[in-house]
Amino acid sequence: MTRLTILLSLSASVVFVCAACNNLPGHPGPNSEVISPDQILDFNILYAQNCAGCHGAAGSGGAGNALRDPVFLAIADDSAIRNATANGMRGTAMPAFAQSAGGMLTDKQIDALVSGIRSWAPSSDLHGTTPPPYIAKTAGNAQRGAEVYQTFCSGCHGPNGTGGDKASSIVDGSYLALTSDQYLRITVIAGRPELGAPDWRGNVPGKPMSDQEVTDVVAWLAARRAAIPGQPYPDSKNAQYQEHHNVD
Repeated sequence: MTRLTILLSLSASVVFVCAACNNLPGHPGPNSEVISPDQILDFNILYAQNCAGCHGAAGSGGAGNALRDPVFLAIADDSAIRNATANGMRGTAMPAFAQSAGGMLTDKQIDALVSGIRSWAPSSDLHGTTPPPYIAKTAGNAQRGAEVYQTFCSGCHGPNGTGGDKASSIVDGSYLALTSDQYLRITVIAGRPELGAPDWRGNVPGKPMSDQEVTDVVAWLAARRAAIPGQPYPDSKNAQYQEHHNVD
């Protein structure tokens, strides 16, 4: 065998081996680079990974309210959605997602979520109606709120808020411990359509709730929130328990 033949055979063997290596299991293919989690800006991916577990697929609602609901999107502007997404909602199960607040998402990822959620807003208005604002303009009055509750809410939630034939209790200690006043306001205005709960227009036919009525009924609900959620003892025993165990 001549030297040239040997060199050609070796060259062919090298080419064959290299070609075989390209087909080995686990060999990276074209465009197989792994994207760093903080570089993902696709709204659908971000929503599925961070929001869908509570707010449902495509914003349909779940443990949290339906983000795709037209009434919610009518009252919650970019700033409100951004603040809730980035910083969470104190007094609720809604956590902070921004890195600046201890979460995992960058500012650009928060922007992508806000933009995607806002894109769900319908182009038409709410049949000519204007909902009460996202933020209360005045202080609520719990005494007036009791009357508002009887007018607009008792038909479903019972005369004392402990539940009725159509809806569950809204004065349950665990429920109120996990809902802030702001979340209660959102729920009263937007309802929970995925659960059959009407918005501010549908409690009494032809009689939508006013801004002040929403504010007052939220005050009535908030007044029923336990100071120490889950604590079964009367107030006097609470004080003795805290003093004995040095609980602040």
